[in-house]
Amino acid sequence: MTERTHTCPWCGLVTDGSTLSCPACGATIDSSHIVTQSGWSELPGRKDMAKLQFGNSFCQIEGVYVPVADMSLAPGDGVYFAHHVLLWKDPQVNITTMGLKGAWKRLLSGMPLVMTQAHGPGHIAFSRDAPGEMIAMPLQPGQAVDVREHLFLVATSQITYDWFQTGIWFTTKSGNESETHYPLGMFMDRFYAPATPGLLLLHGAGNAFVRYLQPGQTILVKPTALLFKDPTVQMQLHFEHPAGTWSSWRSWGNRYLWLRLHGPGRVAVQSAYSPLEDNGRNITGHSGATTQYWG
Repeated sequence: MTERTHTCPWCGLVTDGSTLSCPACGATIDSSHIVTQSGWSELPGRKDMAKLQFGNSFCQIEGVYVPVADMSLAPGDGVYFAHHVLLWKDPQVNITTMGLKGAWKRLLSGMPLVMTQAHGPGHIAFSRDAPGEMIAMPLQPGQAVDVREHLFLVATSQITYDWFQTGIWFTTKSGNESETHYPLGMFMDRFYAPATPGLLLLHGAGNAFVRYLQPGQTILVKPTALLFKDPTVQMQLHFEHPAGTWSSWRSWGNRYLWLRLHGPGRVAVQSAYSPLEDNGRNITGHSGATTQYWG
């Protein structure tokens, strides 16, 4: 008799299908992978109170509108997180600070210098004070993901944390005043599982959508809508402006600024995103970019 198996449409974990949800990411077992004609797919459905396992510990995702990650840490297991997402904890859970690589550069850019870490045994819970989706991303050994800054919620201690400069920028000038803009942020976070599987949780505003870009395929997204991408996906600026207008293409009134993503790899966006900051002045310089006229 052939043994029945189930492959999770989100994280790829193969199970015997005996549970109602994937033990790694919480996706419901009966959820189907529906892709729109434009190539995007929603995150798979996840029932309230879905339970995820990492090592000897568990994470229960509670609520839908403003979800909470309620973790039961086994002795010796730990997680790290940004201090402002901590909701509650058992008194015996030990919390300490964790220094960051390249802290001085992050200080100059206005980023936090430390993260916070907690070790079991005991319960500890996290949430972000905003509606949206909690994105569970199990990382297998050798797997990494790049995350736009300020979207990270919590990660297990098996996952290493690093950051890199986005290289996405442009400068504007008015008179003697010049300003440099970073539409994606100056830095992006990179999470990596070097030796053992781990769990990464992100918070997306509104709804989250995922797409896989084929080699050489590109797509334009609003920079502030990007949630995460595979490290194989490359980025650059893209300017669009109407053709045949009297004003300069560098003028904000007639330019549209995008992030161009090049496959192969996954990209994810959030439907609720912040407006792009731009002072409306003439562009005097920028990182590598493409340009398109239309009218």
